[in-house]
Amino acid sequence: MFTPITCRVLIAALCTLVGAAFVQSAQASTLEAINHTHWAINRFSVDGRSGIDIIGPYQGGGGGCCYVAPSRWQPGMTVRVDWETGAGSSEDFPGTGDWPKFLAWEKTIKAQKRQHSKVVPVPDYTGQKVCGLTVHFLPCDELQVTTSCYAYGSPEYPIKIPLHLPEPQSCPK
Repeated sequence: MFTPITCRVLIAALCTLVGAAFVQSAQASTLEAINHTHWAINRFSVDGRSGIDIIGPYQGGGGGCCYVAPSRWQPGMTVRVDWETGAGSSEDFPGTGDWPKFLAWEKTIKAQKRQHSKVVPVPDYTGQKVCGLTVHFLPCDELQVTTSCYAYGSPEYPIKIPLHLPEPQSCPK
């Protein structure tokens, strides 16, 4: 059985091989995410490549293969992020002993799921090492992405948004 660390090492190795075969001048690495919302990110993908993990509220995760960054950043570069949000907690889970209660709970959970898609700009990474892509999920279905090799929260990391963001009463349309 593989541990999560072993799986990530294998995925990173696979991404390197896929990236090398895909475009010799491109750089390939994993897809990661930071969730700044109270919703769970049930799944996400970038340009059709899966981010793998479910990411709970106010957590990080991902590990999917592979984001292939072109060797040179070009003005106007974008990625398409598709994702599903849903209930961020199972604290009301009634168990399966009372089937009607379970079915009502399941219906409520399914009703909270939402599908999203957004095209976002890739920031200029000219002269920097590219380490995959990290997607930041923000309130009001906003996104930011980075190709930074630094870890979220480090002084060098380009996105300075705190993990726990308050949810606004309403979102701009």
